[in-house]
Amino acid sequence: MEDDASGLFAPDRVAVVGATDREGAVGRAIVTNLADFDGDVVAVNPGREEVLGYDCYPDLQTAPDADLAVVVVPPSVVVDAVRDAGEAGVRNVVVITAGFSETGSEGADRERDLAAVADDYDLNLVGPNSLGVLSTPSGLNATFGPSNALPGSLSFMSQSGAFITAVLDWANDQGIGFKDVVSLGNKAVMDETDFLRQWHDDAETNVVLGYLEGIEDGREFIDTAREVTEDTPAVVVKSGRTEAGAQAASSHTGTIAGSEAAYEAGFEQAGVVRAENVQELFDFARALDGLPLPDSEEVAVVTNAGGPGVMATDAVGDARLSMASFGDDTIDALSEMLPAEGNVYNPVDVLGDAGVERFADALDTVLGSEDVGCAVVVAAPTAVLDFAELAEVLAERQAEHGKPVVACLMGGERTERAADALSAAGIPNYFDPARAVDSLDALAVQRAVEAREYEEPAEFDVDRERAREILTDAADRGSRRLGVEAMDLLDAYGIPTPEGEVVDDPADAVWVANDIDGDVVMKIVSPDILHKSDIGGVKVGVPDDEVRDAYEDLVTRAKNYQPDATILGVQVQEMVDTDAGTETILGVNRDPQFGPLVLFGLGGIFVEVLEDTSVRVAPVSGREADEMIDDLDSAPLLRGARGREPADEEAITDAVQRLSQLVTDFPAILELDVNPLLATADGVQALDVRLTIDPEQL
Repeated sequence: MEDDASGLFAPDRVAVVGATDREGAVGRAIVTNLADFDGDVVAVNPGREEVLGYDCYPDLQTAPDADLAVVVVPPSVVVDAVRDAGEAGVRNVVVITAGFSETGSEGADRERDLAAVADDYDLNLVGPNSLGVLSTPSGLNATFGPSNALPGSLSFMSQSGAFITAVLDWANDQGIGFKDVVSLGNKAVMDETDFLRQWHDDAETNVVLGYLEGIEDGREFIDTAREVTEDTPAVVVKSGRTEAGAQAASSHTGTIAGSEAAYEAGFEQAGVVRAENVQELFDFARALDGLPLPDSEEVAVVTNAGGPGVMATDAVGDARLSMASFGDDTIDALSEMLPAEGNVYNPVDVLGDAGVERFADALDTVLGSEDVGCAVVVAAPTAVLDFAELAEVLAERQAEHGKPVVACLMGGERTERAADALSAAGIPNYFDPARAVDSLDALAVQRAVEAREYEEPAEFDVDRERAREILTDAADRGSRRLGVEAMDLLDAYGIPTPEGEVVDDPADAVWVANDIDGDVVMKIVSPDILHKSDIGGVKVGVPDDEVRDAYEDLVTRAKNYQPDATILGVQVQEMVDTDAGTETILGVNRDPQFGPLVLFGLGGIFVEVLEDTSVRVAPVSGREADEMIDDLDSAPLLRGARGREPADEEAITDAVQRLSQLVTDFPAILELDVNPLLATADGVQALDVRLTIDPEQL
């Protein structure tokens, strides 16, 4: 695939392969939709000499040179048609035809052949099973949809062609315009990451929008989007689920860090603003397209209606934003201009008898305050308030102060003229105060994205060969699941563990115990017995003189419980006082799209009950590891709440990064739980570990 795909949206000549004048045919609809295209259109169909007034050629070899070929022929001949395009020097191809991987194994084989031909000729190929592409600057509408798009600066990609047709119809009614639109189809060659890259380099695209049902390569998407979103906002609504969570239910981490957690983490790390639904997708898009980013997350609400003002305040409480606390100068200025019955604190209530001038003065005052980063103006219709005049005031004050203002002019017909004036100034208007606040929240998210500095993940000095030996030994003996016998794996990557060893003889158990100060913990070691405590396979507080008997008892219990179990021995380990710190969990689950997900949160017996965890896609940087702690509701427990001694957060972030490096180095590790990872003021210790490996990846 070529790096530059601009020919998809700004071709000089488009060839429609499979063009026809037959009523009801997709080939006819595409030719018809190209009527307003600024460039040339040629038809390709061996059975026609002319199609709807355009000259028709038997193949692309005999047709005039084209920059873009739109292929709408039966699936059995699509691959040949695309090969013909490559031979003719066409670099950009859109395959409208369905009947590929979405139809079963035969179609999937055909799609692989299609991708191979595209690779042979280095084609930018969209589809198959695509609605097509359109671009308003050139008048290109190479789709078979019923509506064209209004001009604008939003570029939109969708995995659903039907969704595009619905969006365009609705957007035309709402006055929302687009620069480019692409139906991704089956993504045999070009996918969402390619178009992120394309639109980042496009000066006419202000905001990238996406409706995605899945992402082909999560790691590439994150790396690309991270660069794009530094200066071009990207808003995505993602639907659909994978089976990753269900398949990973054998571990705590797998249960919690399913596919949705992967997308949440991936989008956050990529700097993508995630919308929960279609309404939010376009609410956020309009705000990001037309408004400046706020200097802070402090919001002022100015309203003539107490109830809606409270609704806006509640919405701020649910967002990352916060209500601005006015300084004395701002409060004094508001007190002078507002009636005594008004509210000079936030939200500012200018009262129901307020005209445009009172709104203007109040808005001028709050936007002039350095304590305010953005504002919401909530107005209910009254006989003394002209919404059209208020819209002009909002536009003027926003331009003057350079701070984002969103409007919530609540009404019907009387808001229409005002909404047009607001739209011309880039100010969105909403009936619902919560939508207005959520749009400001999207601006705040984008501000944080653009302000943050990317930090490369650390590369620790570790013993990779020792780790590889541990994993290989397990694979050689046929073990896919490992327990405490893999503690040395953590040691090899510098994650602290208690003193101890796995032994396969009672005399060795006594020898190891004698080397450890105090009583010891002893655990049966068997890849076939995961929940050791359920069978009495764990003994805590064993004194030196009872170690031999404890060893024999543990082995006997294990054999009685599961006679065919492989017994590797017994772990003899230093006893750690878990009351001295906070039990946390550190784990990994491998997602099919994003790769290894690193999870950190409250551990011990509460992990699946409270589910207070945070997830990032590996490799995890130090800043991202710090953020994982910040994400937790239980973070105060780690920071000394209720007189507790604060945990060593630097040691926690170090362990998170080291585990991230381990699973990045070894794709064979499918799942891993360190539970608990005891966090104390003196550092961390991994007290137990379980992991699942894929021997074929070693």
